Amino acid sequence: MRTFDYKKIAEYSWDNEVLSYVAKIHECKGRQELYLKQRPAELERLVEIAKIQSTESSNRIEGIITTNARLKQLVEDKTTPRNRDEMEILGYRNVLNLIHENYAYIPVEPGYILQLHRDLLKYTNLTYRGHFKTTPNEIDMTLPSGERHVLFRPLEPYETPGAVEALCCTYQDVLHRELVDPLLLIPCFILDFLCIHPFNDGNGRMSRLLTLLMLYQNGYVVGQYISIEKAIAETKDEYYAALAQADQHWHEEENDPTPFIKYMLAVICSCYQDFEQRVDLVGGGQKRVTAYERVRSYAMERLGAFTKQEAAEACPGFGTSSIESALKKLTEEGVLKRIGAGRKTQYVRR
Repeated sequence: MRTFDYKKIAEYSWDNEVLSYVAKIHECKGRQELYLKQRPAELERLVEIAKIQSTESSNRIEGIITTNARLKQLVEDKTTPRNRDEMEILGYRNVLNLIHENYAYIPVEPGYILQLHRDLLKYTNLTYRGHFKTTPNEIDMTLPSGERHVLFRPLEPYETPGAVEALCCTYQDVLHRELVDPLLLIPCFILDFLCIHPFNDGNGRMSRLLTLLMLYQNGYVVGQYISIEKAIAETKDEYYAALAQADQHWHEEENDPTPFIKYMLAVICSCYQDFEQRVDLVGGGQKRVTAYERVRSYAMERLGAFTKQEAAEACPGFGTSSIESALKKLTEEGVLKRIGAGRKTQYVRR
């Protein structure tokens, strides 16, 4: 069985791309506390938006979907699930909330990972929730001809408990001894977790929840305000390509995790950049702007058409009516052009 020893990561010689990403994220983390204190109203709104986006995006990657209206009701605990997809969406929401509020008290250990998996599938009637896989699983794709092609064969069920135990132990050991930057260590953990594929179902969603958990525990809390899962969903092809490169020769312990590390660092960096733009603190400006000014600024920087919802997400701290009034005024002034009607309404810069 494959062994896990993250001390080896300390011996890697990283290229300028990796080092640049790490430096940028460290800078963003340094500004993070200042940002969190200066715009509480905007940040409160960002948290709610990010929860909805994270829940929707992480499940959508796995083909688990519902309508936008139902999703919002489920996330806000205003309804009960109607089908299997909504049961899984509600489970994700609960675990996401748990990690947001209690990340400091959830060790990265097999027992806790099993409990998170149990809660992820809590509302389903699946008997394997909270248990490691009992049957072999594989990662495959269906070719245009209809033929199934196996992309990767994870560890066997009998190897899984020991592998997860070893994975968690080496992660905690290297982290505690500060041998490797957490920004490099976390993607390696997630890559190995996905290669083990420890559950019959829910591996992808668990990997994204564990990513948030470990980032938060190491002080990188941007995922509370900007959805990392959404950033992954929007670059899904790159995500799978990076995994495919990084898991080559994994069983022989000769794989190179660099492609996946670069992908995850790029995602985290983009989320921090989005965060700073959203709270309007880039450059240190402190002047309180109006909804009209904020929406106009967003529209001038936006390429292509956008919806009222997208404008609201980009301009936290303002109510729906304020956003609507700003869009109406900008349209009347000829700054924006309105396209479509009703729920399909979009706006584009003239």
